[in-house]
Order: sequence, then C-alpha cells, then structure tokens
Amino acid sequence: MSATRSPAMRSKLFVPGSRPELFDKAWESAADAISFDLEDAVADERKAEARGYVAKALGQRPKAGKVAIVRVNPWGEPLFADDLEAVVRPGLDIVNLPKIESVEPILETARLLDRLEREHGISTRIGILANIETPRGVRLAAEIALAHERVIGLQLGFGDLFEPLAIERSALAMAPVRIAVRLAAAEAGIDAFDGAFVGVADSEAFRIDAEAGRALGLAGKSCIHPSQIGIVNAVFFPRAAEIENARRIVARADEMLARGVGAFMVDGVMADGPFIDRARAVLRIAEGAGHHA
Repeated sequence: MSATRSPAMRSKLFVPGSRPELFDKAWESAADAISFDLEDAVADERKAEARGYVAKALGQRPKAGKVAIVRVNPWGEPLFADDLEAVVRPGLDIVNLPKIESVEPILETARLLDRLEREHGISTRIGILANIETPRGVRLAAEIALAHERVIGLQLGFGDLFEPLAIERSALAMAPVRIAVRLAAAEAGIDAFDGAFVGVADSEAFRIDAEAGRALGLAGKSCIHPSQIGIVNAVFFPRAAEIENARRIVARADEMLARGVGAFMVDGVMADGPFIDRARAVLRIAEGAGHHA
C-alpha cells in the first residue's frame, strides 16, 4: 500500500451528516470534495443516526469525481471510535480530525485505519486531514503535519480558534495564522486548506477572503453553502499565464534533468527544484479540474 498523496481540493463542501436529503445534490455539485460532517453540524441526539446515513452514502457514492471526506467527532471522545468503525469502508478517501493538538491522535487514528482497512479489504490508503483550530494546534502544527505519512493536509478552523479568544476575523488577524499553518504543512510536503466563511449572503466579502488565503499559499477553501463553490473554484484555479509558464518550466525541466542539469533558465528566469515542483503542482491542479487548453 503506497503513501497517501494530497488530492487537489480547491473547494470542499460541508454537508451535515444528519441531512441525507442533501447528499445527492452535494455529489452533483461542482465541489472538488464533499465533507460529510458528524461533528459540529449534528445535534448530539442525532449522532448515531447521522453516522448511519453517511456510511450508507459512502457505499453508494458515484464512482468518479469527488474526494469523499468525513469529519468525525474529536479523538478522545466516546463517539470517535464508533465514527471510524462506521465510515471506514470502500468509498472513503479522507478522515477529517477536528481540534488536533498533538501527534498522539494522528498516530492512534493511523493505527485504527490500518486495522479497519485490513478488515474491510480496502486497498487504497485513507488519508488524514488534521484540523488546526486551537492555539496549541497552531503552535504544534509542524509536528502534527509530520506525524505520519497518512496526513495529507492541515485544515484551518478560525471559528474554534478565534471566537473563544474574542479575536475578530480580520485580514490582519488571519494572515499570520494562515502563513504559519501553510509553512508547517510545507515542512511535511503537504497542503494547507483555508477555513470556512460564515457570511453566506456576502459573496464579494467571501471572494476577498478566498483571495487572501490563496495569496498566502493555501490550496483550497471550505464551503458551507453551494453558492460558494463557484467562487472558490475560480479563485484557486491557476491563472492562464501561470499554467502556460508551468508548462514551459516542466517541458524544459524534462529536457534538462535528463541531461543532468538541475537549474536552468526559462524566459530569463532561473528555475530549479522548488520552481519545478510548483510548476508540476500547477499543472496537476489545472488538469485535475478539467483544463485542456
């Protein structure tokens, strides 16, 4: 079983696990990933019911297209193990772990996934998306990102991080957290994803917020309403000039690396390892989103 690779996820649509009437519309949406939520979006008395709905949905998921994610209840709480037991089955791509503050929950989840994958005959390794949404989580983000090869990304959660501390969700406050988590993810060679924007009715403010995340290197953004998907997909899609430049770099890299040359010039600008890696990532995103220009 090979190591997990982070999929391209510009847009990740949250769907309450207790609302099965929304599942088909979510699958049919333009979101790159669907995140079934068993945590905050589900009332305590409906947790078991929601778990059953999501397990059934995973078994019936469309064969092509979206990344399937389930946000389970927090590690260390009674519902956590039951959630994993129910949703780890063919059809699940990523487990989203909320409020991660140390390496231990990652390692324990990886051990449980090892067992459950064997029991259910799952040949594709399920990834872990770790939520960074507490002060301690931000401080230890790099350790969390590096904890296990199953960790495919870090997910920002500004609500849980800022609201208890009475910090306003301003660009000034969010920028240092975004860049800190992005750099922590980069240390492990994985992506960081931006948190949700709660002002569903204000599409322009949402677009500005998404642009701010993209400018700091985040790979995508959570959506809490289908109306946000198109904005996110557009914001996080590589620009035409960026795609063309990436194509030139990759074409030149294939030629030069075959000759044993690790650094070279493209249009008067030096390109080497990090630039080549970024160019390949840009093309992966563009091609994954159906760009064939």
